[in-house]
Amino acid sequence: MAKDKKSCGDTMDEWKEFVWNPRTHEFLGRTATSWGLILLFYLVFYIFLGGMFILTMYVMLQTLDEYKPTYQDRLAMPGMMIRPRALEIVYTVEDVETWDIYVKSLDDFLTPYNDAQQAQTSVECPPDQNFLQEDSGEVRNNPKRSCQFNRSMLLDCSGLKDPSYGYNVGKPCILIKLNRVIGLKPTKDGLSPYITCAAKREDTESLGELEYFPPNGTLNLMYFPYYGKKAQVNYSQPLVAIKFLNVTHNEDINVECKINADKIEATGEERDKFAGRVSFKLRVNTKN
Repeated sequence: MAKDKKSCGDTMDEWKEFVWNPRTHEFLGRTATSWGLILLFYLVFYIFLGGMFILTMYVMLQTLDEYKPTYQDRLAMPGMMIRPRALEIVYTVEDVETWDIYVKSLDDFLTPYNDAQQAQTSVECPPDQNFLQEDSGEVRNNPKRSCQFNRSMLLDCSGLKDPSYGYNVGKPCILIKLNRVIGLKPTKDGLSPYITCAAKREDTESLGELEYFPPNGTLNLMYFPYYGKKAQVNYSQPLVAIKFLNVTHNEDINVECKINADKIEATGEERDKFAGRVSFKLRVNTKN
């Protein structure tokens, strides 16, 4: 005997009864008491999970030092960057609009280094030695002082005597900074580390003479170590300025600058191309 098929109406009636059964007062197969118990269970369960998460985070945060990270994800070998912030510096001497953007970039970057501002926020430090400000056990030596790096120390590349930084006469200035690494105390044979720049082999003859400010491209020991942004609020990174005195015009010149310091020499590996070094292209065009 063939089994009777349910009509569409019967199916709809069953669904309606499943959603709400007026005889048993069940909603979606459960009574109000059953729904209340299961919702109470999940409420208590998720409150417990949330409490465990908050407690775990609280315990973990108690182990952290608010002034110094427990772990650093930065390379132990500091990176280097240049200002103006461009890895291709190309301009035409006679066209002010082609190099004015570089001049404005240098002006903005050097504003915090103005001598008057440095005198207000930082102190004069004895040169050629690390400016150590260690904590005394549980007693924090904070906030820590910072050594002055005055803009005037960059002389011809300070923008004070020559507001165009040499760009208007084809003798541009480039600023180099070493990225901040907490606790880093770089030295070169016990003395201050220094920065040197050179052209890639094929461009050696086109680079010409370079002049460094401060002399010899020195990053004085007194600017190290760095104690962190919160502990050392007014810290100013030391800079080195390079002035290109007689580059060959209308030619691409590939330049590489590197830090000369024990244990942080440039690796030369392409994957770490900014570790301990920085490369950029310089092209000074003239219409003559």
